[in-house]
Amino acid sequence: MGTAIMYGLAVIFVIAIVTSFIFATLLRFTNIQESSLTYIIMAISFLALFIGGFISGGKGKKQGLVLGGGTGILYFLIIFIFQYLGYDTLFTFKQWVYYACFIITAMMGGVLGVNVSSNRTS
Repeated sequence: MGTAIMYGLAVIFVIAIVTSFIFATLLRFTNIQESSLTYIIMAISFLALFIGGFISGGKGKKQGLVLGGGTGILYFLIIFIFQYLGYDTLFTFKQWVYYACFIITAMMGGVLGVNVSSNRTS
């Protein structure tokens, strides 16, 4: 289970790094404002968590809800610790809601990942 969660978490962070690089480049070399990308970045964040949960569920091949939830919770803990230790701030209420939704999205991805992977082997 731990390996499957780590695969999902690695996929989430790879997607985050790649999209951060793309958006940083766009913001640097175009006239696009950061405020105009808010909803696009939010959608990509949800997609990244869903894909990470999907990968962890597919690798684990059982208990997709637990694997996706574990992936989402571990992602949440890493970001929370980074923000608390790095920026000395706690989450706002809005961030708590976002991360709760991220965890639920990763759980849905985990369930779908298990179901898709089990259908391939049958």
